[in-house]
Amino acid sequence: MNRAALDALPLLPFFLPASGGQRYCLLHLPPPGQAARGGILYVHPFAEELNKSRHVAAAQARAFAASGYSVLQIDLFGCGDSSGDFNEARWDIWHNDLHLACAWLAQRVDGPLSVWGLRLGALLALDFASRAPLPLARLLLWQPELDGRRSIDRFLRLRLATGMLAGGTQEAPGQARATLAKGEPVEVAGYLLAPELAHAIDGVSASALQPAVPELPVYWLDYQATEQACAPVPPLAQQWREHGAAVHVASFGDGPFWQSGELLACPQLLDATRALCRDWLDDEGTPP
Repeated sequence: MNRAALDALPLLPFFLPASGGQRYCLLHLPPPGQAARGGILYVHPFAEELNKSRHVAAAQARAFAASGYSVLQIDLFGCGDSSGDFNEARWDIWHNDLHLACAWLAQRVDGPLSVWGLRLGALLALDFASRAPLPLARLLLWQPELDGRRSIDRFLRLRLATGMLAGGTQEAPGQARATLAKGEPVEVAGYLLAPELAHAIDGVSASALQPAVPELPVYWLDYQATEQACAPVPPLAQQWREHGAAVHVASFGDGPFWQSGELLACPQLLDATRALCRDWLDDEGTPP
């Protein structure tokens, strides 16, 4: 399907009533007259990475819709255009948002339900799938964050970098962590991080989830700066495979679009996703 046809696919923006207000959603629908083959829920990344990756996520959502899937993009509580401020966001609220979104999709779409996450959204998707109240068919992970504490540490380093660029008094390493430990929020690049959210994310690790091995097929894509004949298998993915999990791995080379200062189109990522997921995207003879 060409770009013009993809852009013409039905798109429904709406607000989903939820605890604490409402959640902004975009529902990408299959071509008119075609019944959905299943539903896909997208879990966005953390803080500013959400905004930097919106265009790529939307392009992939349209591609999934062209293959016959209804795709729901939801702004989690305190993020994007949803209710709440970022400093009010909590990990358990985000879990509830995913539960609500999955239930909403399941009521309206026949067929399997999949969850697709990017960066910290992929870790949230893994955590959610490990105790999902609804049956899920598969997980798609784009450049997954695997350890919550390392993710928060990386986020806090932005504060140090911003302070250095501003030329002000340099903050001592570890000071932001100490502030969070005292129960006080920390401002990072315009985002006020609550200690409750930081501590919850600190406690999440893909290697420590229960069950220890995903019970769903996992489709995993990582960015590789240099072209390689075949995608290297991440150690955790290999560990899951050795314990019987169905883990499919691929790579892409467009660049780290979630942190880029310019909008990257990422055709390699879209093509790699299509190839990696062909066992379910091409099922029942759906045209490419």
